[in-house]
Amino acid sequence: MPASGNTKSDRNGIAIITSPSTNPQSASPLTGHDQQSENPQSEIRNPQSPHFSILQYAQAAEQSVRVKPLPRVFHPQPLNYDQRILLLAFFTGLPGAIVGLILLWKGGFDTKTQWTLTVFIVAGWLGCALALRERVVTPLQTLSNLLAALREGDYSIRGRATKKDDPLGDVVREVNALGSTLRTQRLGAMEAAALARTVMSEIQVAVFAFDSERKLRLVNRAGERLLARPTEQLLGRGAEELRLDDCLDGEAARTLQRTFPGALARELGRWGMRRSSFRQDGKPHHLIVIADLSRALREEERLAWQRLVRVLGHELNNSLAPIKSIAGSLESLMARTERPSDWEEDLQRGLAIISSRAEALNRFMTAYAQLAKLPQPDLKPMDAGAWIRRVTSLETRLKIALITGPELTIRGDRDQLEQLLINVVRNAVDASLETGGGALVTWRVNNSFLEVSVEDEGPGLPNTSNLFVPFFTTKPGGSGIGLALSRQIAEGHGGMLTLENRGSGRGCEARLRLPL
Repeated sequence: MPASGNTKSDRNGIAIITSPSTNPQSASPLTGHDQQSENPQSEIRNPQSPHFSILQYAQAAEQSVRVKPLPRVFHPQPLNYDQRILLLAFFTGLPGAIVGLILLWKGGFDTKTQWTLTVFIVAGWLGCALALRERVVTPLQTLSNLLAALREGDYSIRGRATKKDDPLGDVVREVNALGSTLRTQRLGAMEAAALARTVMSEIQVAVFAFDSERKLRLVNRAGERLLARPTEQLLGRGAEELRLDDCLDGEAARTLQRTFPGALARELGRWGMRRSSFRQDGKPHHLIVIADLSRALREEERLAWQRLVRVLGHELNNSLAPIKSIAGSLESLMARTERPSDWEEDLQRGLAIISSRAEALNRFMTAYAQLAKLPQPDLKPMDAGAWIRRVTSLETRLKIALITGPELTIRGDRDQLEQLLINVVRNAVDASLETGGGALVTWRVNNSFLEVSVEDEGPGLPNTSNLFVPFFTTKPGGSGIGLALSRQIAEGHGGMLTLENRGSGRGCEARLRLPL
């Protein structure tokens, strides 16, 4: 900057450095009121003028302007915690040190003694200050290291606690307890994660997890077999590429009829799919579970056919065996040349037996058709209390004890539910009449279900596994269709029917549950 230049500052703290122009008319500064009037722009070029601007200075031909910022204001940095503790200890001992030194140097001691004691006083003063700083800062650094270890996941480091009445010892013990708690929780989380991984790898249900961008993030072994690819080739791929995009849309729980490229799913089959949502790292994810229903359905169908064939074979043999035997006897009777005098009576009795067994087979087939052709229930509002009272009043062979419950309205098919309850009450009365016991009917509300209980004091049941198998009966002359039909009616209403031996006392208890 030229030595003859001027430095000025505007109201915003900007330094304006000007250098004189080569114009001889502007070499001498204007002074006085008359000179200012001769140059009408002097007021505008004046930095103190309200019309002053940097742009006007730059455009002036007689001056060159350069702008630079002023130096920043000095702001002292705050002291650290240990420095503040040191200063506090220093100023705490300062008055005592000053008083001691004054008394020492004014007390008439010799010079050697004065300097020796001065060194001891100053050294002791500074040493106590430094010792106090260490006593305060070192435990805090130890706690900081402990907390840093916990943050890094190292729960094996422990602090040494002092006696119980020490506040610092209480803090160290709490940090140690926190480390033990975190260690226990971490071990539990690791064990739970290991168990979840083991379960997911061993179950025969395919599990897939997709992120918010529909990218696959998790798959188990069953999923690998279902898609016929290893995990390395599946993770990170989109749902559309894996042909699983339809599982991420629509109903969360439904049945799929499709094929998968896996070796166990080459044919068109039925699959049960369930979808749920969870969050990981704050982001939404979707969990898809796919189970093969075809194998389970085929197994259940096979078992059902086995039970049906066994019952049908039993009933047919019971009717065809006597028909075959009597028909053979009548055939041999008619083949004789000399017949007994009462052969006509024998023939009439044999034909009567054949006719009765044929009629039994006809009833059996009628009952089977009734079970197979049960219509869908016509759901309408009905009074539950009136329905139960009406059915129990129809039984005249035995007085049934009735414990009333809450009066409420349910939706159901009145005819089907009456038939259901009639079958159950009739079975209870039949069992009670064998032993001379009684029967009891009650109803109550259990969560969101109406629960009707029918108890008897009969002999009980030796085996309850085949009670609801069609055409299976334990009563002489029974059709074996009543309980099977009753359960089918209950399930058609969204409920269930169970029959089991009573826990206290003899007899059985039938329990019907219907949704409210």
